Amino acid sequence: MSAEHLLTILSDQPIIASVKNDAELERALSSEVGVIFLLYGSVLTVAELTARVHQAGKLVFVHLDMIEGLAAKEIAADFIARYASADGIISTKAPLTRRARELGLIAVQRFFLLDSKAMTSIEQFSRSAADVVEVLPGLMPKIVRRVVSLTNRPVIAGGLIQDKEDVITALSAGAVAVSTTNPQVWEM
Repeated sequence: MSAEHLLTILSDQPIIASVKNDAELERALSSEVGVIFLLYGSVLTVAELTARVHQAGKLVFVHLDMIEGLAAKEIAADFIARYASADGIISTKAPLTRRARELGLIAVQRFFLLDSKAMTSIEQFSRSAADVVEVLPGLMPKIVRRVVSLTNRPVIAGGLIQDKEDVITALSAGAVAVSTTNPQVWEM
């Protein structure tokens, strides 16, 4: 799996389903989205969850920071690559995304942009740390444009995406996709 393949899928369907429980996963599996961000699970269930997503013909990215039983250590990426066979990972921690890339996974580095201090972390972003950047909240078109410019990486706008207008605004600002937990947006 390559970042280019991901971008091809996102160019056709720029909405990513972010799921936090089994009910949301079931709904996402039956939706038209091509990519699912798995925001829940444990070391005991993550392999089964990723297998279900793959059986539905969709790409799956595991949010390492949210999987119960995984530590914020590079070996977590090794575990996901070896036992869960995910297409990629998501993390707020650059060492984890960097390790995922070394293992051939697509790495999404997530940034919570709450203030100017958080923007400083984007300015210090190393292109070797991740293939894709996700910014939350995704409802800030001016900031999305700036992140696209600063990182020179594809940007996903996530968080608080509630309707078609939010999707259009984020994509018009330069995001390649939006991620959302809102099932109504998955159906757009």
